[in-house]
Amino acid sequence: MNTALIADPVHSKALPDLVAKLLTARQESLVLYQKLAAMKPFTLVDPARHRLRRFQQALVDYLALGPFEVYQALEEQPADSPYRQARELARRLYAPIAFTTQAALAFHDRYDGELSEPALAQLDQALSQLGESLATRIELEDQILAAVSHSLTQSRVVA
Repeated sequence: MNTALIADPVHSKALPDLVAKLLTARQESLVLYQKLAAMKPFTLVDPARHRLRRFQQALVDYLALGPFEVYQALEEQPADSPYRQARELARRLYAPIAFTTQAALAFHDRYDGELSEPALAQLDQALSQLGESLATRIELEDQILAAVSHSLTQSRVVA
């Protein structure tokens, strides 16, 4: 029996596919963030609550892709891999990225479960702080993603 393997980028563990998944998840999170932030003033009505839940889920998915998939894939590269420089950069930037992860998870936990009027009254400020943390994270991730892209380009030139 002759079975053809079909590439599945959604479930792929190849670094370029993981980077693409990370960028897609990031974009989805940012779009939902902007839609949620645009709902001011926040009330306990279902659209705000529903949009907050969707954003929280997308945020957790995005946060997990960095350390649990992309960085892990970089760590699994052999010592002589073309991704060597990207791996070293990821190691240096991991701590500040982990700090942004903790800030985002704190936001998630704060707004998980039943929402109260006082919590919603602080949502605008909490979103602003989260936005600053996400901007920092994106700047750091972009450095790593640029190094991965450079590694891919260099390995194609050499090959």
